[in-house]
Amino acid sequence: MDRSMFDAAFHGRTVVISGGTSGIGLSVAEGFAAAGATVIATGSSESRLEAARSEAAREGLRFERLDVRDGAAVESFFGSLDRLDVLVNCQGIARPDREWQEDVFLDVMDVNLNSAMRLSRAAFPLLKESGGSIVNFASMLSYLADESVPSYTASKTGIVGLTRALAHKYGRDGVRVNAVAPGYHRTEMTKPLWSVHESEQKIAERSALKRWGTTEDLVGPILFLCSPAAAFVTGVTLPVDGGYHVG
Repeated sequence: MDRSMFDAAFHGRTVVISGGTSGIGLSVAEGFAAAGATVIATGSSESRLEAARSEAAREGLRFERLDVRDGAAVESFFGSLDRLDVLVNCQGIARPDREWQEDVFLDVMDVNLNSAMRLSRAAFPLLKESGGSIVNFASMLSYLADESVPSYTASKTGIVGLTRALAHKYGRDGVRVNAVAPGYHRTEMTKPLWSVHESEQKIAERSALKRWGTTEDLVGPILFLCSPAAAFVTGVTLPVDGGYHVG
């Protein structure tokens, strides 16, 4: 994707990507950095943080540890920033089959849904100053169901409602809040499906574009939602699933 069209929009801006140390989050972080932004990508896994830091240097991109379950740590993190223009809540986990256990259900809900509220509230004062924006991560399971991940399904459905509520709460102060709803993208989380030919083909065939998504497929839509081109767009959840959920 040619990101030059976004250079003027993000040059000199500060962006935080929660859950930005691998997979989709890392691609989004790299996308903003390539468009000229100063990007802070956070994660709670020390091994993933070290892996991200050890790769070739990325200008304008740094990695910091942040446990999104820890309200005090979240407040302290945003309190240490001088400026913020964009928050992308990309953090998310799934625990197939185990989510029927109450403790696992609640933990997944906390990471996927509660933390989006937690981070958005803490980031709001800085975003109000800059007239910034928030992008949350929903899912095609915001519209569909998977019995193996009841908490993931419920939390991602909740993100759609939370996005609408935050858009109306923060809109009066010039802060826009939107979400993207990814489908089947090739990541470590979905590897058990795309690494098996039969399931890979079945999923590709249901999509309108007859292929799996890549992490890069999400970068352009998110840059758009955070750019002046989307200045009158808020409260929206944009599916980025190749037409899967309407197939």
